[in-house]
Amino acid sequence: MNISAILTDSRKLTYIMGGAIGLMVLIAFVFILRNSFSTGGTASVTLEVWGVFDDTLALSDSIKAFEKTNKNIKVNYKMLKPQDYEKAVIDALAAGKGPDVWMMHNSWLPKHINKIQPMPATAAGTNAPLMTVRQFQETFVDVAAADLVNGGKIFGLPLYVDTLALYYNKDMFATAGIAQAPRTWTEFMDAVIKITTYDASRNITRSGAAMGTARNINRATDILMMLMLQQGTQMTDADNVQASFSRSVNGQPVGERALEFYTDFANKGRSSGDNGKEVYTWDDSLHYSIDAFAAGETAMMLNYAHQIPVLRAAAPRLNWAIAPAPQVSTVDSRTYANYWPLVVSLKTKNSDAAWQFAYSMTAGDGTIPYLNAAARPTARRDLIDQQKTDPDLGVFAEQALSARSWFQVDNAAIETIFSDMIDAVNLGGKTFQDAIRTAEARVSVLMQSR
Repeated sequence: MNISAILTDSRKLTYIMGGAIGLMVLIAFVFILRNSFSTGGTASVTLEVWGVFDDTLALSDSIKAFEKTNKNIKVNYKMLKPQDYEKAVIDALAAGKGPDVWMMHNSWLPKHINKIQPMPATAAGTNAPLMTVRQFQETFVDVAAADLVNGGKIFGLPLYVDTLALYYNKDMFATAGIAQAPRTWTEFMDAVIKITTYDASRNITRSGAAMGTARNINRATDILMMLMLQQGTQMTDADNVQASFSRSVNGQPVGERALEFYTDFANKGRSSGDNGKEVYTWDDSLHYSIDAFAAGETAMMLNYAHQIPVLRAAAPRLNWAIAPAPQVSTVDSRTYANYWPLVVSLKTKNSDAAWQFAYSMTAGDGTIPYLNAAARPTARRDLIDQQKTDPDLGVFAEQALSARSWFQVDNAAIETIFSDMIDAVNLGGKTFQDAIRTAEARVSVLMQSR
């Protein structure tokens, strides 16, 4: 046998085997790399996600879809009680045991920006971002960008946007001969006057609307803030250094007018010889607004979409409907926003996976199962047309386009200040000017001490 030939054949076999092994290594590398990209550059990750108001069922389909695509990421979702939520998150983050992703109220960014991280400049394994600010603005309604984009960086992604709308009792409207829900505040006042009834002492026996007080109206301060924004009130100065809602705009005391308009509905007569207002329809002796509406004791209330299941459970036979919030001007519609976007904790060890999850939950395929299960109005512009024919959510979906909010350094403290402002007029005998200036000064102190 020719030894030279044998050596040649042996070398060929070695080359072939070496090439085969190299190809297998390359295929394995490509597979691992591809899998790494699909999981946001993270392997064997468990994300802790905390939320409020949404139970596990509301997010389960969207989470399952995410885990199916990102096989090395597991998501543990935990719903906390609303009264404990903010403190629980803050305490957990301080102890280094907090969530990777959590739902943060849309007004909390000024208060908690040091606890969360902005979206990274590039997504894991790529040279491109998950989303640019321009793409964010094109994808979501305006209020989301106003609340969640700061310094050219995205700090959160909205699952939905809820807004204040008008709940009205159709039977009470029919009895009063009112064919349509009011579109303007002038029509709203007319409806209140037609529906409200009193006894001989002018005590309210049937209310036209839950409006005018602070403590027995759900989201009373949100309603007042919406009225201020509709009037064109500048809630803070341009640098968000101090409050400015008592200041005139174009020579008009717009904030003061909004406070007067709101409290007029609770004005039975605040001094000797004062006969009160014709729109007097509510006071502190009446039941809590949601309970009063469910019981058929008041014809209208302003509230959010998340009250729909509450109302249905409390009053299954009540004949009611939802209309857009009344406006000062139908040319420039404005309502008030309330929602809980997803944010990523500053110190999470799973940043890439966390942002990938937040992005997936608010993308079209991820958010639709959530919106359907949770019965939430969409924050995405491309889904508004799909939702606007929904008998429950249609009004809220369309209103998201005109939703507004404002810069609040501490929403809980500001809510107390605004409630005190309402009470100062109704119960304390303060003038509108004195009440609003006192409130403005208190909010400015909050802003300057942050």
